Amino acid sequence: MDKTNCSIADLEEMARQVRRDVIRMLVLAKSGHTGGSLGLADVFAAMYFKLLDHSPEKFATAANQDFMFVSNGHIAPVWYSVLARSGYFPTKKLAFLRKIDSCLQGHPTTDPCIPGVRIASGSLGQGLSAAIGAALSFKTDGKPNTVYCMMGDGECQEGQIWEAAMSAAHFKTDNLIGIVDHNNQQIDGEVEAVMGLEPFADKWKAFGWEVLSCDGNSIADFVQTVEKAKTFSGKGKPVVILAKTLMGKGVSFMEGSMADGSNWHGKAPSAADGEKALAELPETRFGDF
Repeated sequence: MDKTNCSIADLEEMARQVRRDVIRMLVLAKSGHTGGSLGLADVFAAMYFKLLDHSPEKFATAANQDFMFVSNGHIAPVWYSVLARSGYFPTKKLAFLRKIDSCLQGHPTTDPCIPGVRIASGSLGQGLSAAIGAALSFKTDGKPNTVYCMMGDGECQEGQIWEAAMSAAHFKTDNLIGIVDHNNQQIDGEVEAVMGLEPFADKWKAFGWEVLSCDGNSIADFVQTVEKAKTFSGKGKPVVILAKTLMGKGVSFMEGSMADGSNWHGKAPSAADGEKALAELPETRFGDF
């Protein structure tokens, strides 16, 4: 899709295809992280097909492209889907998630066969530090690039996140936009039950960040919020977007918390689950891998 002519309806259709990819990848792999990948399909579709300045064909060499870091690397399936569908590698590779000798590992790592991934991630708490380093490098060199960092809300229980947040404000990394998947879910249950983060927005503000909030499952709202975040560039503060999402979004029986308090954070669908899920996600013009 041409991002200059890409409509919200186009992005919504792509997000549905991404969700189909996620389900099919995880059924084939028989392991992996379903809930967060489904919940972030709208965010990733908007980023890669509308908002990011990026160069799939010249990933290693293009000078003015934006950088995207995914700190919560367990949501690799949704990232791999948009990377493939935006041209970083063939979509047929999606069938080999978590297979022996496949470069599509369960948590992303750098590999020449999957350009688009700048650092290995999934050891939670580390991605924001790397993103700050890239942002400071661009500022030092006087370059206009924007750096984005995706994080999970459960990940924000990590102390390194807040050390990094403090340093980002101190060094005025105003070319950095953080995005938090604010779904109130982590592997052990609801975030607020495991270790509460509220008042979450106030914490980021206290650490010196501009804070925006949006519905991360509304592509229109998310796009508008990122565009607003970009207007803070050069004004002395990093920006964080708290994107409210629903874990498992798009597949009714995977959404949110289950009756027993569990969720689909790290649970892969069975073949039967996959059939039921795909029945709720109609095929798109983009086609399955």
